[in-house]
Amino acid sequence: MHLIYKVLAEASNELKEISGSNSIREARILLEFVLKNQEKFLNTNHNISNNDFIIFQRLIKKRLKFQPISQIIGERYFWKNKFFINSDVLDPRPDTETLIEHTLSFGSFFNILDLGTGSGCIILSLLDEYNAAMGIGVDKSKKALNVAQKNAELLNLNDRVKFQLGNWCDGLDNKFDLIVSNPPYISEKEILGLSNDVINWEPRIALTPEGDGLGAYKNIINGVKNILIPNGRIIFEIGHAQGNEVSNLLKSNNFKEINIVKDINNKDRVVSALWR
Repeated sequence: MHLIYKVLAEASNELKEISGSNSIREARILLEFVLKNQEKFLNTNHNISNNDFIIFQRLIKKRLKFQPISQIIGERYFWKNKFFINSDVLDPRPDTETLIEHTLSFGSFFNILDLGTGSGCIILSLLDEYNAAMGIGVDKSKKALNVAQKNAELLNLNDRVKFQLGNWCDGLDNKFDLIVSNPPYISEKEILGLSNDVINWEPRIALTPEGDGLGAYKNIINGVKNILIPNGRIIFEIGHAQGNEVSNLLKSNNFKEINIVKDINNKDRVVSALWR
């Protein structure tokens, strides 16, 4: 017999080595996924089938290899929606919701560009909020764009968004009133300190531009000048120690009304600015 409470206890104990205090939560998420949120899961004295137990054990083994939960179950909740996620894209973090929240504080936008769109979670979350807006998501990874397109279809937004292969602003001639980006910003030195969940399972090109971590910002800031309308806004996610550096890059390129915004952990996470 495989009583739910025993199965959870054993799995949680196995996961403690890599997940610490999150081991119980992770075990529950994986078992809920296997049981497809069956009502019986609410009663931990119930049994699960031998087949479900075998599937659950397979998922635990994946997690013990540091594979992120979102990749194992293929989904992640971000802002107000559930997104399809795999190893071809960056796993959306709660910190990135700061960018969405800050963007919404400025009111409506109508033509939105997302540079380095990845899973599409940023552009799609904004289009879901701005019913009259149209958007373009650009990424240099074809595999990432496939994920973004799937998410657009899941959210019924594929009629208002276009995804295209490209390197930042190269080849774009549309005009936008909002440009957003969560570019790779971890420095070559810092990436060595990332956890196994990240360094071994998420695409390196979505994590670091190599060097000092500022390369993507420099490229984007230089490129958006021809496609951002006067008084159009640019909003970046940044590393927690990059606020002043990114702000100075924007200032030296004639952007104005530069703001640094903190995330839920009170760390600098977003920089916004207005084009002159």
